[in-house]
Amino acid sequence: MNRIYIVGYMGAGKTTAARRLANRLGWEVYDTDAMLEEKYHISVDDFFHKYDEPLFRRLESQILHETEQYDNAVISTGGGTACFFDNMDWMNQNGKTVFLKISPASAVSRLMVSKKKRPLAKNKTEEELREYVESHYTSRMPFYDKAQYTIKAEDLDIDQLVKLLFPQM
Repeated sequence: MNRIYIVGYMGAGKTTAARRLANRLGWEVYDTDAMLEEKYHISVDDFFHKYDEPLFRRLESQILHETEQYDNAVISTGGGTACFFDNMDWMNQNGKTVFLKISPASAVSRLMVSKKKRPLAKNKTEEELREYVESHYTSRMPFYDKAQYTIKAEDLDIDQLVKLLFPQM
């Protein structure tokens, strides 16, 4: 079972970290948001507009469970994936889990300049976004804290992460 799940808040850099880690290990990389978009032919943003969050979370969980078939894979998850159903426990049982921990202030800064607009952060002023992130992030921390490994997202060093996950390398 060679799977690594990257979890963390919006803007933590999960997708980028997953790509870099997979490249370093010579593994495949998957992104659960991209998998959902491909399977259902709709962007996450459009899905939130057209349907509701509970349906999204159910489908997201199904997509996550489909990653069980992958070996030698790094899987980047959506920011909320770890926080619904038994997803965090499931990831811990089916691979190694890494929480990319970002400060709320850094998350706000990254979200403000991001080209990718997140449905839960869309159309907010910087102040509204700051208030939202501080409260929302706090509510998600108990789930992220279940990860087997925690690493600071702001100055992520892929070689350091590899040594943390595979001390024998």
